[in-house]
Amino acid sequence: MKKFAIALAVLPAAAAVHAQSSVQLYGLVDAGIEYVNHAGPTGDSVTRLTSGGMNTSRWGIRGSEDLGSGLKAIFQLESGIQIDTGSVDGSAGSLFRRQANVGLEGGFGRLIAGRSYTTAYDFVLPFDPMGYAPVYSWATASNATSAIANTTAFGMTTASDNLLKYSKRFGNGVSVGASYGFGEVAGSTSTGRKYAVAAGYTSGPIGVAATYERNHFGTSDAPANRDTVAHLGASWQINNAIALKGAYRYYKRDTAAGGELRGDTAWAGVNWQVTPAVGLTAAVYRLNVKDAPAGVEDADPTLIVLRAKYSLSKRTDLYATVGHARSKNDQLVGLSRDLSPQGSSDTQTGTMIGVQHRF
Repeated sequence: MKKFAIALAVLPAAAAVHAQSSVQLYGLVDAGIEYVNHAGPTGDSVTRLTSGGMNTSRWGIRGSEDLGSGLKAIFQLESGIQIDTGSVDGSAGSLFRRQANVGLEGGFGRLIAGRSYTTAYDFVLPFDPMGYAPVYSWATASNATSAIANTTAFGMTTASDNLLKYSKRFGNGVSVGASYGFGEVAGSTSTGRKYAVAAGYTSGPIGVAATYERNHFGTSDAPANRDTVAHLGASWQINNAIALKGAYRYYKRDTAAGGELRGDTAWAGVNWQVTPAVGLTAAVYRLNVKDAPAGVEDADPTLIVLRAKYSLSKRTDLYATVGHARSKNDQLVGLSRDLSPQGSSDTQTGTMIGVQHRF
């Protein structure tokens, strides 16, 4: 009887060891005070409190369960936050607009299903000197408010619904990824679908990556609802303090008339860790519009950014950023890729000071 009681006591502990699970609550809160000139339709300057000056504010829950033999079940739910208002950052009613997925991870790699960032985003953003900044960066899309760029932004798809995404890192420095977003339109397998593939390689201080994606938009598969985007990125960690990063984006969007809109975006910059607490970043972004329709002037905008960061601790930073955007042919331009506040001139300058805390 005694041995039986001991066995009953040991069984739950043994099961817990075999199927270990963990759940983590995490987040980031980032707020800054921003001044921008030539803002809005009146052309006046604006001073505002901005959520996410260096990274987008968010909170989330992620976890895993050890299924044995190196296999894990994984999940992630992540919601964006507008710190200035306390509202959800994303589409109305979409609490977990940033991430909502579940999957498996093991020796074969990582496979998830749900809403997630695209493969192109995962592989390209590490080559942005501004990191994953939601403002003062054109790594995901540019901001020139001409008749062309205001519609297409000549950018990548950052996240997608109905996504299957696979990734794997090999021990020799090679990484690969692929994602497929179901269009879910009855009677058509191509309408609304999005797919991407990518590969990267890291060897010592050098890193490179290449991506390709094809995106179909809307509820019809008309030519104007498709684009093709490809990237090449490279980085060089010169020493423990200085890193160079840059990338090139090829963008093509078909038109209803059977032609195409073309735009090439390139950026480069440097990250300099001056001291363990002080970091500096300088970056330039340039969009070159090609094959514009007759009668439409190319904006060909340029953005120059400088940022200083001071770490109060491992989790809390102060930062200051200044940016200047300029376009050609009297086309409107704005600093931020989300057109808010929209530019009302062919130049726009902004400054921001803020604080960020991670938990």
